[in-house]
Amino acid sequence: MVKKIFNNKLWLPITLALLVVINWAASSFHTRIDLTNENRFTLSNPTKKLLKKIDEPVTIDVFLKGNYPSGFRQLSASTNDLLREFKEIGGNRIKYNFINPDDEVLGVGIKYADTLSAMGMYPINLTSQLKEGQQQQFVYPFAWLHYKGKNELVELYKGKSPQISFAEISSAEALLEYKLADGIAKIIQKEKPGVAYAVGNGEPTNYSTYDLSENVLNKNYRFAPFDLSTQPFIPLEIKVLVIVKPIMGFTDYEKLKLDQFVMNGGKILIFADRLNAEMDTLQTKKGQVTAFDRDLKLNDLLFNYGARINADLLMDLQCDVLPFDVNGNGQFDFLPWNYFPVLESNGNHPINKGLGFVAGQFTNSVDTVEADGITKTVLLNSSRNARTIGSPAIISAAENVNAPEDAKFKKANVPVAVLLEGKFKSMFANRLTTAMADSLKLYNQAFLPQAVSNGKIIIVGDGDIVLNSVVKGNPIPMGLNKYTIGTQREFPFDNKAFLQNCLDYLINENGLTEAKAKDYVVRLLDSKKVAEQKTFWQIINIVVPISIVLLFAVLFYWLRKKKYTN
Repeated sequence: MVKKIFNNKLWLPITLALLVVINWAASSFHTRIDLTNENRFTLSNPTKKLLKKIDEPVTIDVFLKGNYPSGFRQLSASTNDLLREFKEIGGNRIKYNFINPDDEVLGVGIKYADTLSAMGMYPINLTSQLKEGQQQQFVYPFAWLHYKGKNELVELYKGKSPQISFAEISSAEALLEYKLADGIAKIIQKEKPGVAYAVGNGEPTNYSTYDLSENVLNKNYRFAPFDLSTQPFIPLEIKVLVIVKPIMGFTDYEKLKLDQFVMNGGKILIFADRLNAEMDTLQTKKGQVTAFDRDLKLNDLLFNYGARINADLLMDLQCDVLPFDVNGNGQFDFLPWNYFPVLESNGNHPINKGLGFVAGQFTNSVDTVEADGITKTVLLNSSRNARTIGSPAIISAAENVNAPEDAKFKKANVPVAVLLEGKFKSMFANRLTTAMADSLKLYNQAFLPQAVSNGKIIIVGDGDIVLNSVVKGNPIPMGLNKYTIGTQREFPFDNKAFLQNCLDYLINENGLTEAKAKDYVVRLLDSKKVAEQKTFWQIINIVVPISIVLLFAVLFYWLRKKKYTN
């Protein structure tokens, strides 16, 4: 039978035709099986839909090319694998390059590293141990996206420490899909979603909001201030209303506007200080001040939705520092200031996943209360060593001269920021006055006793988290302590990342939070088992493969000898 096939003159063209068909099918239809528990190599459905929506090529330049330690080589390889997956879905609309930051920009004569630094993307100063000694490298873990003349920078690695940990690399790998997909979503969007900043109740509008307004709201959204005290209602073109540090109480009509905005599907992000405690006041009042309730009159509205900002101050042994004149001789030393807690999260939600420390100032705790059908998620909390003091609270700078009494700091994980989700019910369902009903009718607004769909509200018991300090008339980024800039104590807290994550989740037009929920498990070897089973696995990996090769060689020799002997 075999001889007949080979004697037939058609066997060669038939074989060539089959090879062509097989190659065409292989190039046109792709499939792969992801055997990892966390679906590491499977793109989420929202990401696939996003990639299919791209109408013109998106070019992605990744600056992770170079002789880096294993951690960043691993991150570079993971990024390459992910972009290959992107290209499988997006086809020619996805183009990517890996660039060494030390290379020069074509036709400009300037290094990519200098360009990135000029854009505010500063490198990690990495120290590596070589045979010749220590070597310092600057690593730029960024991707630069280009689309129709627009550019978007994406940070691929959040760690700022010179020491690389497997946990940080694993976290960065887990967030790769979300970060790159989110960057693509922002650069290709035709119209930015609307976000408003509430004014009318004493919210700050000075230089302390510069980073918030210019580098977050103006940059990523259609942004405008909204006067809640004068406007008749909140239009639905506004996706999220941001309320930051109000100091004047809200009237019933203002709360009705907020309530009906939520009932109509609007989202609210509120950063509020319930107690009046300010650092400037402490400095001008001879080092002592009494913090009292601002009486914002928001308690009933927030309570109805499922949360309450408490009239207390959070003190934490895990805190930021301030300069204090310890001996009274004008020589200042940095001491922990327990009223400036360094907040953390459990990474239990896409908002706080991979989030670093967040700096707070005179923070209030937030409690959740019973509300039918509402899910509550704690996003930020204190450390394991905290306490709360009630109002009126006497704050004295002299407290930090002596070490705090650790025994008083017994509270753990005190909630500070809470996400509420569900179908909210109106606070005015059984208390709408005739005058309120008439005011709604005047502007053709129908009263809704219950939300038309599931809504989202984020409540943070600290109005200063998203404000920036001003040094010599110039604003500095939020999350930076103005007293530690330029010192060894300087630390960039993740306040801006927390704000941006909150906004992204509340708007969530592309559903990319599904991609952010991914997690990579770091599977380390069991050192005890390695020691016990070392010899066994050495035999399996060395002796067994060689034995199989020798066995086949002997078998082949025996069959050949038998065939030709006969």
